[in-house]
Amino acid sequence: MQRKSLLIIGAVWVEPNSSAAGKRMLQLIAQFLERDYKITFASPAQKNEKAIDLISSGINEVAIELNNASFDVFVKELNPTIVLFDRFMMEEQFGWRVAENCPQAIRILDTEDLHCLRKTRELCLKQQVHFSVEELLKQDITKREIAAILRCDFSLIISTFEMTLLKNTFHIAENILMYLPFLFDEITESQQKKWQSFEDREHFVFIGNFFHKPNVDAVLTLKNKVWTAIRKQLPKAEIHIYGAYVNQQIQELHNKKEGFIVKGFVEDANEVVENAKVVLAPLNYGAGIKGKLTEAMLCGTPSVTTTIGVEGMAGDFPWNGFVADDFSNFALKAVELYINKTVWEHSQLNGVAIINSVYSKEKNALLFFNKIEEIQQDLENHRTANFLGNLLQHQTLQATKYMSKWIEEKNK
Repeated sequence: MQRKSLLIIGAVWVEPNSSAAGKRMLQLIAQFLERDYKITFASPAQKNEKAIDLISSGINEVAIELNNASFDVFVKELNPTIVLFDRFMMEEQFGWRVAENCPQAIRILDTEDLHCLRKTRELCLKQQVHFSVEELLKQDITKREIAAILRCDFSLIISTFEMTLLKNTFHIAENILMYLPFLFDEITESQQKKWQSFEDREHFVFIGNFFHKPNVDAVLTLKNKVWTAIRKQLPKAEIHIYGAYVNQQIQELHNKKEGFIVKGFVEDANEVVENAKVVLAPLNYGAGIKGKLTEAMLCGTPSVTTTIGVEGMAGDFPWNGFVADDFSNFALKAVELYINKTVWEHSQLNGVAIINSVYSKEKNALLFFNKIEEIQQDLENHRTANFLGNLLQHQTLQATKYMSKWIEEKNK
């Protein structure tokens, strides 16, 4: 029997120490490796020094090109059982080629987060207008991302909020969506005993990749709207800002005298977070699951964040700290968590409950592979039922438009 194979087409190479998306990709890869899949990771991106070496884990790495028929030859020869697109842009670029050359391969989109939701929120924030579903529906990126979701056999959705949005607002059939959050091992009692105590921890921490605009905005918010009020009540406390790709705007916020310390990239984020007393994440916009907040829970570190921060992350469980959208209240809650041991320890336990229930690796991974098996057994009917997806795959819809454009260019 031929070994099952997986082709992952990544928008970027895997950087687990730089971003939550990198960690998420490693979690998915680990699940496929456990089930003895032969894995190829391909990307059109330039590889940098922060990308990890996948070859040492037995994974083939292949550089591919955009808008190049060489991909057709490559994918036909590889003939994967499953193709996983990392972010909708990769499905846009390569999805039709996969459909043409490997029609039997199951096509899965890992959305990471809904880019259209994050981008529309950013736009609304810049224009100082209230975010609304109407605004979301207007955006071109929304149409592109929803089209990519419809064209795939199913899509992985990381947050419960986004699942509800896709089903209720966009009326996407549940059988082509799958809720699959981060996958974590259960936090055991023996692990909890190894955590640093309340007394042994100090300082606040923020951690995030600064290629990701919501993180830049959050640190500016910390500096301009939150930190002065915290420092007034806790004159010896410091906030340490960590993350890959620190830009000049963030670097210039560094001020030792004010206790606002920009540390930059750190190889092991856990080490930093497990020694901090409180994680602060005043996120004004964003989408998906916030890696910095699950990381805090995994390290037994309570956090203060916003409604956007907790969105779709905790099910019905109480938060691992406090949620505040008003920044003077945010500062008050940060101080309370920092000085009140009882509140801090209770918040820590909330985090354990969230990780062990919502992010259970065992439970969620089993559901994921059951879904793959179910679709594999009846792929034709699964696709027939997804009429809109078939409609969007139908090449003739686009052919006349592009032929016309080609002739127009040729005639110039």
